[in-house]
Amino acid sequence: MALTADPIASLVDTAFIGQIGAVELAAVGVSIAVFNQVSRIAIFPLVSVTTSFVAEEDATCKMASEEFECGEQEGTFSIDSEMKELIPRNDPERTVHNSSPCSDKSICTIKLGRERKHIPSASSALAIGGILGLLQALILIFGAIPILNFMGVKPDSPMLTPACQYLTLRSLGAPAVLLSLAMQGVFRGFKDTKTPLYATVAGDATNIILDPIFMFVFHLGVSGAAIAHVISQYLIALILLWRLLREVDVLPPSIKDLQFSRFLKNSFLLLARVIAVTFCVTLAASMAARQGSIPMAAFQICLQIWLATSLLADGLAVAGQAILASAFARRDHARATAAASRVLQWGVILGLVLCVILGIGLQFASRLFTKDANVLQLIHIGIPFVALTQPINALAFVFDGINFGASDFSYSAYSMVLVAIVSILCLVVLSSSHGFIGIWVALTIYMSLRMFAGFWRIGTARGPWAFLRSV
Repeated sequence: MALTADPIASLVDTAFIGQIGAVELAAVGVSIAVFNQVSRIAIFPLVSVTTSFVAEEDATCKMASEEFECGEQEGTFSIDSEMKELIPRNDPERTVHNSSPCSDKSICTIKLGRERKHIPSASSALAIGGILGLLQALILIFGAIPILNFMGVKPDSPMLTPACQYLTLRSLGAPAVLLSLAMQGVFRGFKDTKTPLYATVAGDATNIILDPIFMFVFHLGVSGAAIAHVISQYLIALILLWRLLREVDVLPPSIKDLQFSRFLKNSFLLLARVIAVTFCVTLAASMAARQGSIPMAAFQICLQIWLATSLLADGLAVAGQAILASAFARRDHARATAAASRVLQWGVILGLVLCVILGIGLQFASRLFTKDANVLQLIHIGIPFVALTQPINALAFVFDGINFGASDFSYSAYSMVLVAIVSILCLVVLSSSHGFIGIWVALTIYMSLRMFAGFWRIGTARGPWAFLRSV
């Protein structure tokens, strides 16, 4: 649920901005597509590896703590090969069997009572997230107009001014968005999903309250929506940071304890993946924008609902990811298999429930977003696609979480690039020949291929799932 913070906030903005007009709604839709594209490229690889790394390190710390408390000899402690890379070895001649996690303070510091943990991955994630957030803000603020032009918003388009206003102001919240997502990755690694959820609820509630005040009381229009959004994101970041500081010592003993090289090694693989993922959705928004403000406004409403509801499945995915990362670190294959099966089952159930709710509810709820008859007509055309793809989307997200939990980053990256190539071709061809409907048909193909790619890895028992052949 916490992962839906930004999509839900965007959905709230969409609902209020829809009351202003179709042009403003379309303009904000393009801006949100741009912001999400850059944000996900910057943070998604970091968040994904953070959850796995923190879960592995936390499992290592707990095993070391149990060893320490039981009074066993350090020399008898043997650690699995997948944990070796978690333990930096200063002495190249030193073997794993001659070391103990208890004595290696670069991984965790075993403390008694309620003192804070030292998790190197957490400190590294926050440092990288902060730097990327500042870079994103600078890029979007100073490059807003060229980027919007590239997205299909021409200099003479009525969408350009409101789109530029919204994108520039919302970009001020980029550091908060990236830091909060990095911290969510840390909490997910600890298997703590409640803290991010509470922070998300507080932020979204603030956004809902401030949106009408800034937009209609202060007459700030789309700028007011962006300001309210930024305030809510900083509130989420502050709540998460406050809670994290109570559990983790985020300041490393030295710069050497930061694991930048390990993060970058795995993040580059996921960077290719996330570019492929987000480019498909961003290209779809660009295709809709080129068809005019009415199709773009309808697409924006459908897309935000589609993303917000689909990402509910990520709550299952990240829970499964943390459990799987811990299980693989301990080589507990039985637990890994059980966790993957259970998460997939719940994913199917969630997808079917969302399908029914959206299929029925959107027939009436669409008027909450706009009163424009032309926009509503296109929304009703898009409702079947939004609703019927929910089971597919849920399974696609759950399979992503399973592969990340197994640290199968290479397959996730390469398979997604292939999926994106096919999907982009479908988008270009179908949007040109069938317009609005063609875009949604292409997005359906895109999510179906993502689901199939995830199923293929486990179904063929390859990579980290090779042990299934002997089951």
